[in-house]
Amino acid sequence: MVSACAYSGAYPTGYGRYAKNTEGVPEEMFDRLQASGFTHFQQSGTGAIRKYYNYVRVTPMVQPLDDLGQSWSLADEEASPGYYAATLDTGIRCEVTVGQKVAVHRYTFPQHSSARVVVDLSCGGLAIDLGRTVPLRAQVENIGHGQVQGTVVMEGVPLSVYVDVDAPGWRQMLWYDRRLIDGGTRLDFDSIRHTTLRPFGMLYMGPTRAGQTIEVRMGFSLRGCDQAKRNLERECGLGQPSFEIVKLRTRARWADHLDRVKVDGGTPARQTVYATALYHSLIKPCIVDDESPFWPSNGPYAFDVCTMWDIYKTQLPLLMAIAPDRASGLLESLIRVCEEEGNFPIGYRMARGADRFFRQGSALAHTALADAHALDLDGIEWSWALVHMADDLRRMYGEDFFEHGVVHPITHTLDLAYGHHLTAQLARALNDTRLADDLARRAHGWVNAFDPGTGLLRDSEFYEGGKWNYSFRLLHDMAARIALAGGDAGFIDKLDRFFGYGAAPVKQAGRRPQPVEMAAGYALNRFEGLNNEPDMEAPWAYHYAGRPDRTAEVVHSALTWQFGTGPGGLPGNDDSGGLSSWYIWASLGLFPVAGQNLFLINAPAFERAALRVREGEFVIETSGLREAPISSDGAEHEPPVQYVQSATLNGRPLDAAHLTAATVHRGGRLHLRLGPEPSGWGRGVRPPSLSDSPALSEETR
Repeated sequence: MVSACAYSGAYPTGYGRYAKNTEGVPEEMFDRLQASGFTHFQQSGTGAIRKYYNYVRVTPMVQPLDDLGQSWSLADEEASPGYYAATLDTGIRCEVTVGQKVAVHRYTFPQHSSARVVVDLSCGGLAIDLGRTVPLRAQVENIGHGQVQGTVVMEGVPLSVYVDVDAPGWRQMLWYDRRLIDGGTRLDFDSIRHTTLRPFGMLYMGPTRAGQTIEVRMGFSLRGCDQAKRNLERECGLGQPSFEIVKLRTRARWADHLDRVKVDGGTPARQTVYATALYHSLIKPCIVDDESPFWPSNGPYAFDVCTMWDIYKTQLPLLMAIAPDRASGLLESLIRVCEEEGNFPIGYRMARGADRFFRQGSALAHTALADAHALDLDGIEWSWALVHMADDLRRMYGEDFFEHGVVHPITHTLDLAYGHHLTAQLARALNDTRLADDLARRAHGWVNAFDPGTGLLRDSEFYEGGKWNYSFRLLHDMAARIALAGGDAGFIDKLDRFFGYGAAPVKQAGRRPQPVEMAAGYALNRFEGLNNEPDMEAPWAYHYAGRPDRTAEVVHSALTWQFGTGPGGLPGNDDSGGLSSWYIWASLGLFPVAGQNLFLINAPAFERAALRVREGEFVIETSGLREAPISSDGAEHEPPVQYVQSATLNGRPLDAAHLTAATVHRGGRLHLRLGPEPSGWGRGVRPPSLSDSPALSEETR
């Protein structure tokens, strides 16, 4: 639940030094790494979150309270899963670790007559235009003996904290507008406005000898101070040092999760990028039990699904494979949101209000639910899920789709047709034939989105992309979609153009690109790299036209040139781990087709990989792999592409370039023989498609 880190106010997550930017190379907001303290709720690499999160700032100081809010440079940073440390230029060494619902800070002070630890409950958002979050209501109470509690209502969400500090000889006081309230025990704010907000919080103050440490233990809850205190007692206890205990416990949990996918081979840089991607893939969504502030029942609660549009194609299938308990918890949480609020959210952040992400997509939770049903994930009442899935298909754009079979933005036609198909599959599995037949009939509406004259989507508005970016979605009826584009040859020609085969290199946009330069780039109608979600599955569309060798070339190039170990090592927003999960699957040589119980196979980047899945271990091993450096470890020219020459599954020949997801989840051994030239492997047996409904052979099951 807690994700503590240094806070500078920079875009997009509150850490770092970059200003808000959506095109070209980001500009620097600050000329150094700096922090005004440490906040406890961040998103993970998302774009336009802006003012949400970054609540409850803790600042160690040797300056007067008047200086609160200024920033100090950061040096000697250390970071590992569940731990962050840095030294401020005031000489204070700062360390922070987190547990499930707690954070523990440890500050090592220089000698000083009046050191301080200041907790600012009014902090929130970012230091950019329109980026600040202002609390609506708040209360803070000084309990005594190192303990203080408080609640702030941010964006409609009540966030409570219980603070326990062991600092003998120090004073603890409340403060308001940077002035101490000596002897005061409580602050109440019934109504706060942007114009009336003054900072407020709690403070601990006293002398320090050189090297003295102060530990600050904090429990959080969205259900009041009493539950925040219970959370702290459960994970830390009260009045006793617990930094190392929490740090080691969290490190062990992370080690267990990161150990669920192991790779062998690869250059050191490739190993580093891979390990970082796996870490990023597991940070979000945050799923906690018994913390919904909006309904009284217990159970999983996820408050930072930002957004399904970012994660449903890659990250959720990864969670289902290696952390199925978290996947089940997320889906159970989404079903509860739908039950309580009337719709499956496209995004669900730490805020109360309408689903403001509906423009991104429609019916995206349906894909994850369909996969979960095919994989028999625990904890979901499927008859109740079906009710909500069917009802949700009529929300927002769904009403127009129901009446007309097509809706603009045209991409929602694809989403809704797919959602109808997936819900029909579940209805049929639950023996609701009448509902299944009706939904299946409407699922054919995907064809209404395409222009038969071009084989591409019809002209429309598009969210963060254009019609070329969205035209190669992996639909439930790819055979008919390819026929609509003129057959294999016509479809492959369009894909080749999209990926720039035979075209001149494109100059990348730099700092402050001019509108004319950006417009010229967009006019190329090209794959923009992996800087966003709409076309991240497009390289695997070649599989459906019998050209897995083309997939190998595009994915190989992306893995070589678009990811690295330094700043700029991600080609776009990580978006809660969606992009990093793409990297994981691409490196393993597998790609999930969300909602279809299907993996597509491609040449992997590592000699061997093993996924710890529910029923054992799924191993992907290769022969003939040639090590390929990536751009950050000296790749100056394109390393040779590796193509699959032949494959076996559990020792039996596998001619198809696909597997069911259930096969992967059961465990087994996939062996891929690689070579430097394209082969005929995978061309004859196409992935399943609704219109030709090929029976999956026993070998692909």
